Amino acid sequence: MISAPAAGLPAEEARLVEAFRSGDREAFEILYERYARMVHGILLARVPRADVEDLVQEVFLAAFRSIRTLREVRAFGGWLAMITRNRATDYHRRAVETEELPLNLGASDPSDLEAKDILDAIRSLPEAYRESLVLRLVEGMTGPEIAERTGLTPGSVRVNLHRGMQQLREKLSRSLPHG
Repeated sequence: MISAPAAGLPAEEARLVEAFRSGDREAFEILYERYARMVHGILLARVPRADVEDLVQEVFLAAFRSIRTLREVRAFGGWLAMITRNRATDYHRRAVETEELPLNLGASDPSDLEAKDILDAIRSLPEAYRESLVLRLVEGMTGPEIAERTGLTPGSVRVNLHRGMQQLREKLSRSLPHG
């Protein structure tokens, strides 16, 4: 029997990991639903958006295949975040240099350009801030959700978000047109 930790989510997460290891594929589907936004956000902070969806699938396929290597079932979120970061690193190792076309090509809506500029500004920040900001601002996760899913401490997430927002505001105030 799994003993309940202080927070409810890790116990449920551990139960789902154990259920999947025992052959319950529905448990993995639930884990996918809970963690897809986190994986998407981590990848979006690191790779071109055109490749994010495919890489999300690769990450979950890798997790599916190697779930038995996870030693501490309550660490699923951190383990999955590590797989995601490694997949992004592998992507850059094997990627052929390409130029991403802007999403607003042919569009006249200036908000498209702003979103791209903001994402580019976030991507230029240090890695810890970049990941936390994308999970918060793009994926809509709360600070506690980010901590639970990635295995970071709530304090680290708060600091990363605070410092990242400061740096993002500075970059945007210097680079975006005012008006």
